[in-house]
Amino acid sequence: MLNDEYLMARKRHDHFYKMAKKDGYRSRAAYKLKQINERFRVIRRGDSVVDLGAAPGGWVQMAQELSGGGTTIGVDLQPIRKIDGAITIVGDITSEDALNKIKELIGRADVVLSDAAPNLSGDWSYDHARSIDLVEHSLLCAEEILKPGGNFVVKVFHGDMFSNYLQSVRAKFRNVRAHSPEASRKASAETYIIAKGFRK
Repeated sequence: MLNDEYLMARKRHDHFYKMAKKDGYRSRAAYKLKQINERFRVIRRGDSVVDLGAAPGGWVQMAQELSGGGTTIGVDLQPIRKIDGAITIVGDITSEDALNKIKELIGRADVVLSDAAPNLSGDWSYDHARSIDLVEHSLLCAEEILKPGGNFVVKVFHGDMFSNYLQSVRAKFRNVRAHSPEASRKASAETYIIAKGFRK
């Protein structure tokens, strides 16, 4: 029998999924970024934003909307269907090639985002380790392409390596918070680290 908490989580999932369809966003995840930005103001008008692991493009759409005229770049191993006004790159965020392409396009970014997650196997320890490896690469990318004072938002799954990763981010940014937006599923182990004020 389904418990009340599960039913509430499903109802909330359906709510944001339907909103995304209605509003023309490619994923319900767009609302996570919107809610994060309403609370933490990581993206401002005119900002240049890079989204790592960006397919299918929901965060690129929202980042472009929030930056209102800034340059938005989405990077993913998979091709991203064209988003008017945004730039998409097919590339591996662990490669120098992808970073060099970003630098050629914008120099350095005001904001780096990553809502990426590994394909889950069902083995939590293995999946957590792969998630940490992915977010460590995201942090390395942020260090390479962020302007001094820039902001970084990254999705991380909870586990025994979470605290060490959080400390690594705190060593590079002046203000770091862990946060779960309302649009996240209640049962999800995901948390977003919001880091502001990059120390170059």
